[in-house]
Amino acid sequence: MDIEQLRQFIAVARLGNITRAAGDLAISQPALSRSIQRLEEEFGQPLLERKTRALELTEAGALLRARAEQVLGILDDTKAQIADDGRSGRLRIGVIPTVAPYFLPGFLRSFRDEFPDAELIVQEDTTENLLARSKRGEIDLAVLALPIAAKYLATEALFEEELLLVAPVGHPLAERKRVTLADVEPYPFVLLGEAHCLTGSVVSFCRQRSFQPLVVEQTSQLMTVQELVSLGHGVSMIPEMARRCDPSVSRVYRSLSGAKPQRTIAMAWNPYRFESRLLASLRERLRAYGASGGE
Repeated sequence: MDIEQLRQFIAVARLGNITRAAGDLAISQPALSRSIQRLEEEFGQPLLERKTRALELTEAGALLRARAEQVLGILDDTKAQIADDGRSGRLRIGVIPTVAPYFLPGFLRSFRDEFPDAELIVQEDTTENLLARSKRGEIDLAVLALPIAAKYLATEALFEEELLLVAPVGHPLAERKRVTLADVEPYPFVLLGEAHCLTGSVVSFCRQRSFQPLVVEQTSQLMTVQELVSLGHGVSMIPEMARRCDPSVSRVYRSLSGAKPQRTIAMAWNPYRFESRLLASLRERLRAYGASGGE
């Protein structure tokens, strides 16, 4: 067994699928299958149980995954500490989908200009998956929205942003100069799926004010939400950073009067892993960029 086999096994265990893991690792599916088979031959028992829709870890597989993550974590930390010059190296940053396309491009350009020898690998995922991957050391830092329920992770708020009501041009709410939450209550909502924390923020805000939004459609992409709003399927609440990037003239954004829905964007990391000087610089630059509102 070698280190690369362990990395490959962890990828399969995490994704539960040989094809997806092979794509993630940029190797062929047959090569990955042979690698797992050789591990099973070496241990003398199956590590994965082949189910209809996914692969599941056997008891031996679960034990190997836990030990492999520990071993690889120690090796990665050691390598990072030895090579730590503060200017070069690879960092893995995870970002939730409702932040990545709006906040990251400008930040990545400025960070690249200041640290041309550093490599930032961006991985977009839901909050739940990013927290799990941060704990396991698969990513160095996550950018997500508070609150989060995670032990053993450090968090720091970066900035707050308002969630704006969005409605199609010609909608009764779009014609009003002043819109309250009570005005919104009669209209159906289009939101992201429940796996996205933005939906939780919108629903929580409404419920705290004795209002249960009528959700008629849910999608996996914020841009799809915006397009469905334009087509008259309903209204929604969209982060300010997404509004700034929206060139469409078919929808109108309104700030609610009175109490305003907001979300807090934060960074999270595993404080028990080795922190390179480059990672410390990444956090410092994120802090400054967040303070500017990502502009």
